[in-house]
Amino acid sequence: MGRLIAERQQQHGWGKSVVETLARDLQMEFVGVSGFSASNLWRMRSFFLEYRADEFLAPLVREISWTHNVLIFEKCKTSAERLYYLTQTRNNSWTKAVLEQQIRARAYDNTVLAQQNFAATLPPAQLPAATLALRDEYTFGFLALAPEHSEHELEQALLGNVRRFLIEMGGDFTFIGNQYRLELEGQEYFIDLLLFHRELQCLVAVELKVTEFRPEYAGKVNFYLSLLNETVRKPHEQPSIGIIICQSKQRTVVEFALRDVQKPIGVATYSLTDTLPAELRPFFPSNEELVLRLDAVTAALRG
Repeated sequence: MGRLIAERQQQHGWGKSVVETLARDLQMEFVGVSGFSASNLWRMRSFFLEYRADEFLAPLVREISWTHNVLIFEKCKTSAERLYYLTQTRNNSWTKAVLEQQIRARAYDNTVLAQQNFAATLPPAQLPAATLALRDEYTFGFLALAPEHSEHELEQALLGNVRRFLIEMGGDFTFIGNQYRLELEGQEYFIDLLLFHRELQCLVAVELKVTEFRPEYAGKVNFYLSLLNETVRKPHEQPSIGIIICQSKQRTVVEFALRDVQKPIGVATYSLTDTLPAELRPFFPSNEELVLRLDAVTAALRG
């Protein structure tokens, strides 16, 4: 439909009145089927024009539902951002609700800003997926925690909401255990949370801190990763990765702390609110009615 309108505009100079007439004709032809309003037809045209010449995005839009495509098209303004959400939706089978939550939480922005040493510590084949697996900030707005809380309280709250925690982590993570016990020379060591990343095929050690990042945290996680690789990792798995999630961080301190670390580690922060910043609210209107209408159009055209 979008291609038809764009072509007729170019060939015959279709304008606003012609599209409005087309919308009325379609509504009469498909009685009881919503979705053929003039504004929706113009939206279909915009979708076609935006994606037709993009060699990266055009193949991806065919691999997810129209509902997901509409959300990404309406709420993401750059090709790079759209590519991220299209890829993540396809790879992780995100529902519409999950996709909307990820966009609202600015998952793309947090991925671009993420601090890690992966380029220096991972093989090139693992680097793209590992980079997408880490964010600069995680939003734990689903936790009923007071502003002042302990690491134990944070860990227990995440365990009580493990499904939402794994969704917030971005997909492809599975949960193995908490306070995962390691032993060396008669001494016990405990990893706060141990996950597994299916695409990367590696263990992921998560260290939780309710303080600002400190350089010694990187050394501690580096030690954990060495033990995991030596005593827990299976022969077919890739080397383990560490993620330190702190309440805050100084980016320069993180950069220096990770500079000479030999194991792949990322450092992120967390917040307990998922409130959208005021300056972004105008870009995220409710589009539930729009989605329902476009689903109906798609069904009618396929029929």
